[in-house]
Formats: sequence, structure tokens, C-alpha cells
Amino acid sequence: MKRPQIGPAFLVTAAFIGPGTVITASIAGADFGFSLLWALLFSVIATIILQEMTARLGIVTQQGLGENIRNACHNPILRVFAIFLVVSAIVVGNGAYQSGNIAGASLGLISLFEQSAGALPFMDVIFPLLIGSVAFLLLITGSYKIIEKALIFLVAIMSFAFILTFILTKPDLSALFSGLLTPVIPDGATLTVIALIGTTVVPYNLFLHAASVAKKWQSPLQLPEARKDLMISIPLGGLISMAILSTAATAFFGQHVSITSAADLAPSLQPLFGDMASLFIGIGLFAAGISSAVTAPLAAAFALSGILNLNRNLNSNSFKAIWIVILFLGMLGASLGYKPIAIIWFAQVANGVLLPIVTLFLLWIMNTHVLGDYKNNGWQNLLGGIVVMVSLLLSARSLMSAFGFL
Repeated sequence: MKRPQIGPAFLVTAAFIGPGTVITASIAGADFGFSLLWALLFSVIATIILQEMTARLGIVTQQGLGENIRNACHNPILRVFAIFLVVSAIVVGNGAYQSGNIAGASLGLISLFEQSAGALPFMDVIFPLLIGSVAFLLLITGSYKIIEKALIFLVAIMSFAFILTFILTKPDLSALFSGLLTPVIPDGATLTVIALIGTTVVPYNLFLHAASVAKKWQSPLQLPEARKDLMISIPLGGLISMAILSTAATAFFGQHVSITSAADLAPSLQPLFGDMASLFIGIGLFAAGISSAVTAPLAAAFALSGILNLNRNLNSNSFKAIWIVILFLGMLGASLGYKPIAIIWFAQVANGVLLPIVTLFLLWIMNTHVLGDYKNNGWQNLLGGIVVMVSLLLSARSLMSAFGFL
């Protein structure tokens, strides 16, 4: 039996399981217990639906989502609007995440070093530079296969660390399944729901996936392999997010503990569950941060190269320039002691608001002639439409709440 090829969807998982996910899922669990697990389940299903479309689009057209949007917008005004929208989504997402990604990976290393060797001088400056340098060395290879293998390894480390921590906390399984299968939004939880969706169904991942599958598979006959890749990678990412939320729900819900950064998790868990839980949180946070620190600049380069009609070869100067700028800004922000929590939170809420707009563009492209026999069928349009409608309702509620109408 042929082993399924995996890879591009693991990039998506590596991208959305970052320090922002750790923070958001932890806050959700600490503040609302298990009651928002359903939002993560919805996010996983929505991600599979949308990323399957981008996989089909990338393999059939051999172009990314950015190129397809640009080519489909024949009206000059619509094209300018689409370019502005995509660039805005990418700049907001990557600009807010990258410092948090590098800072998060650094916090994981700091936690591990403090447990083994005590505090070292200048760790908060040295580790961000180290993390950024590792990300730079991976990206500068210009080899998609090397980057893909490194990210698969990091996702495996994350999975082991966070799921084992979840097992150590021994959660209430009846409360867990109730939260998973009963959609409710407790008072004050609307923005948290938006953030949970925004940290999983990330608009720039639609661009990353479409471009990366085109590099791995060149024939529509390989679509079944791309779908197997999706069905392995995305549910694994969802399981990691649910494990983080459940760990925080078990440890902190009802305790009036304030989670203000991902680093709060490790020392807070230590009195409850011993050194092992803190060790695994540190390892998981490091892997989450460095994997996202690689994928965020890569996604930005794919998306902006596509929509701006630049060369999207990994070795082209324009492609390198985009990811180098994003990576440098992230290293600078993290090294200067930049506090990423509030802006990561804002980016995830903004992504939740941007998601229905980007998804509408995707649905439109998936029904055009460029896909021929592989365009969306009725069921795929229905499922995509449901994702858009739910995202729109949540976004509208979020905006009305923000402006005092609710």
C-alpha cells in the first residue's frame, strides 16, 4: 500500500499553531472552561473545507490564490480593491504575528533554560536573534523540500508536547464533550470565539496552501493525495488547539487566574502538575513559535508575489526580499521587548473579520472556468457558503459589540 504523501497541509498546521494559538486557546479555557471547544471544532471543519478548495485551485491551475484573484479581476477598480484587500490581510496578519512568533519561541527556550540552568543574562535579546537566525537559514536555502521536512518535524514535537500535557491534566471528559458538541456563546465570549476562529482559519494560509501544493503536485490526478494530506494534518492541528484549551480549562477555570502571555502557562502549571507539565509546555511553545516564524514570512512572500505579479520562485530576489523584511521586523520587535499579546489578539480578531471577505473571493474563483471540470459542485458551494455565513454573523456581532450596539 502506497504511503500518502504529506507536506503542504502540514505547513498550514505549522502556521496556525503558533504562540497566538497557545495564548488564545489558553485564555478561552481559563475564562470560559470547556464551553468554547465547539468553536475550535467548527474552525477545523471550516479549514478543511476551504483548504481543500485551495488545494484543488493550486493543483489544477498551477498558480496560487493571489495570481488567480488578480487574473479573475478584469475590472480595474475591482482589481485594485482585491489587491488592497489581500495586501492588507497579509500585512495585518504577518505584521502582528511575526514578533509574537519569535517572542513565543524565545519564551519556550527561556522556560527550558531557567528550569535546567537558571536565568541567563540577555536571554530576552539573544534567543529572539537565535530563533530568527534559524528561520532565516531554513528559508534562505530556497528548497521547498527542506522547509517542508523541518516543519513536519516541528509539528510532531508540538503534537507530542501539548497532547501529553493535556493527558497529564486529566480533564473532565463529560464537560469536554459537552463543550465540543454544544454551541453556546457565554456573556463576554464573542471576541474570544472570533479569535479562536481567526487563529485557526487564517486568511494568509489560503494563499500559502494554494502556492505550496502547486510545487508538490502537478496533475489533477494527484488530488486524492492532497486530500489525504489535509485529512491528516488539519485535524492534528485542531487536536493540538483543543488540548491547549482543555489544559487551561482544567487548570485555571474558576480559579481567577489571569493569563496574559503564553509564558504564564508553564510556571502556573508547575505547582499543580509538577516539572513535567512545565517542561512540555516549554518545548511545545518553542516548536509552535519557530514553526510559525518560518511559515508567516513564507506565506507573506507567496501571497504578495502572487497578487502583485512578482516572481514566486523561492530563489527569486523579490520573493526573498518580502520574507526577509517580515522576518527582520519580527526579530527587531521581539529583541526590543515588544509585547505581542494585545496585537496578536487584535490580528486574530481582524482575521476573523477578514475571513468571510477572502472566502467570498475564493468561492467566486472556484466557480469560474479556470478550473474546468474541477470547479465547485453544489455541495462544496453549500459548505463554503455556510462557512461564510457563520463567519459573517460572528464578525457582525463582534463589530456591533465593539461599537456598543450589543
